[in-house]
Amino acid sequence: MDLTEALHRAEQLDAEDPLARVRERFSLPDGLVYLDGNSLGALGSSVPAAVGDAVQRQWGQSLVASWNTHDWWDAPRRVGARIARLVGAADDEVVVADSTSVNLFKALVAAARLRPGRATMVIEAGNFPADLYIADSVADLLGLTVRRVDPLDIGSSLDDDVCVVSLSHVDYRTGRAYDMAAITRAVHDAGALAVWDLAHSAGALVVELDDCGVDFAVGCGYKYLNGGPGAPAYAMAARRHHATMRSPLPGWTGHARPFAMEGTYEPAPGIDAMRCGTPPMLSLLALESALGAFDGLTMPQVRARSLSLTTLFLDLAEEHLVAHGFEVVTPRRDAERGSQVSLNHPDAYGVVQALAARGVVADFRHPDIVRLGFAPLYVRHTDVVTAVRHLVEVVEAGEDRDEQWVVRATVT
Repeated sequence: MDLTEALHRAEQLDAEDPLARVRERFSLPDGLVYLDGNSLGALGSSVPAAVGDAVQRQWGQSLVASWNTHDWWDAPRRVGARIARLVGAADDEVVVADSTSVNLFKALVAAARLRPGRATMVIEAGNFPADLYIADSVADLLGLTVRRVDPLDIGSSLDDDVCVVSLSHVDYRTGRAYDMAAITRAVHDAGALAVWDLAHSAGALVVELDDCGVDFAVGCGYKYLNGGPGAPAYAMAARRHHATMRSPLPGWTGHARPFAMEGTYEPAPGIDAMRCGTPPMLSLLALESALGAFDGLTMPQVRARSLSLTTLFLDLAEEHLVAHGFEVVTPRRDAERGSQVSLNHPDAYGVVQALAARGVVADFRHPDIVRLGFAPLYVRHTDVVTAVRHLVEVVEAGEDRDEQWVVRATVT
């Protein structure tokens, strides 16, 4: 269908969408099409007041008493429980703490220690670089060998020397989603433990950590969870491992009696053992407020909207973008797709910058990927059509080859 017809169809879809009014829970600039929520989620409408209260009243007036009077101390568990309900875990299996990389380090070491005598760690070859760096560091510290593999070929990489397998649920470049249940089952059949990175799936896909038997998981708070730049991350550990897991970072907040100030470490029971340092309260409370955007929603509802948005984009891409030099690299099958669509284009960086100049925000990934994130809580079907129209116009006008995009910005 032509783009005029597509716009009419998108308007109808938005009008019939039961989640359409959820967009009102966000503060977005007028006229902006924001397709970068897979990097930094939009600002929740409730967040400024929540942060203002945390600064002015809780910190400003109550000061240090806020650890008790405003329940700051238990916030990592309280907010962790809200995230747990979005990723299919029990309330006592998730804690908000540290960064994704730090939590991955803790999870990989804890998992490897639970499989003594095994000396191989398997990790996705194309994983996010930080995950690769952390895996190499853990292997160096524990004397393990790292085996980098394609998740689609995971079966051939498993043997009785593998202690832990670490994968991302959704590939950050291509948007491919992997079968968590099947892969975790294969990992367990080999006697190993499964660690999943949920950075590009939590808050957009149906994630069922407990039903899939996942051992450990980590994720960030600032993408589809909309917690804000640098929002704290979270760690999940299955309840069956709580009594025996050992975090390699025995910080004071993870102690069984943190205010006894004892000179030797005794881990707190349960998921609290994955805590380490003092929580960043301002950003933690911002994340807590942002999670309110999911109130009253089920993840199947959210996922249905995500699929509707990405399906529309894929349909239009095949009809209007392929002829203009774009190649769709995101899988077409629903079960194999996250909440983003990635396009290859030889001038991908220029395309993204020219789009931004037109009020459509996407992002670029080296070397030639235009990445468009369809955050299902606030992206509309009409935004999809608008983005496709601008992509066509950018290339037809040669704006992607403008000399002002030759020098890349520090953050791409």
